[in-house]
Formats: sequence, C-alpha cells, structure tokens
Amino acid sequence: MVGTPDLFPARRIRGWRALLVALVGVVPAAAAAQSVGPSGLPLPRMASLAGESINVRSGPGKTYPIRWVYTRLGLPVKIVEEFDNWRKIVDHEGDEGWIHGSLLSKRRTVVVTAELLELRRSPDPAARVLLKAERGVIGRLLDCDARWCFLDIAGRRGWAERTAIWGVLENEMRD
Repeated sequence: MVGTPDLFPARRIRGWRALLVALVGVVPAAAAAQSVGPSGLPLPRMASLAGESINVRSGPGKTYPIRWVYTRLGLPVKIVEEFDNWRKIVDHEGDEGWIHGSLLSKRRTVVVTAELLELRRSPDPAARVLLKAERGVIGRLLDCDARWCFLDIAGRRGWAERTAIWGVLENEMRD
C-alpha cells in the first residue's frame, strides 16, 4: 500500500511457518487464556498429596502459621498459584492454603464426592456395577472423557460418572 510502511520487508512466510501462523489464529479462547506459573506448568492443574502428614500454611513459607494438617496420602488437590517452591492449593471442600511443592505428587487421583459411587464395567449407566464406593474414598485417575472417568479403586478398574468425583479439571480430557 502507498503511504504505509512495510512491517516485514522482503519477507514472506512459507511452508510450516505459514501453517503455524494459521493455526495460532484458531486456538480456542480458553486455551489462549490458560495461565502458566513460574514453574512453567499450567495453572490451575491437579496434583495429589505425596505424604500422610502435610502442613497447610496460611502463606508461602515456613514462617507462616500452620492452618491445618492433611493426613490422607493421595488426596487430590488443585494447584491455583505458585510462589517460589510453594503451591497454593484448593481441596475438594474448597479449603485453600499453601504447601511446599516437594510434598505434592503428579500422580492423578480423585475423591468420591457422591454419597455412593458406582464403578461400572463400561461408560454406560446400564453397565454392570463392579464396585460401590462411599463419599471420601480415593481412587487413581486413569482416563476421562466428557462424561466418564476410568478409575482404579482398591485394585478394581472401572468407569464412574464425572459428577460423582472431584479431581479432574472441568474441560480436561485424558488419554
């Protein structure tokens, strides 16, 4: 155009670069808005407790008072903020606090939030029930789709409805 400076003189985007530029334009708004913490990992993200006695503090450091102590190995938590080696977490009851990052595991778990969870043979409400689990039971998360999650509870594997558990982000799908 006449009168407007050429911002990219004598440069054309070709091949894979053109494809990359085209794809960047179609990234969903939710993905583009996802936050990344100082660790380089996404926020929020899920984790689980790596010990049986973990202090939860009011702030990110040992000088902050202990608010309570978790005593459940594997309890899932949502990491919502990071400061240095400290992680601000939220649990399935909505309680928040700070935990040292070394006390968290990447192992994915869920906690039963329904009065009674039915672990089924396949992701179908009519499928055979393999196991019934009460509120508060912790299981290992293996896979998820939009409505169902594949879990391991006490060595039994089966499908449970997402609405009966806590430990999976709202739009998260696993392989």
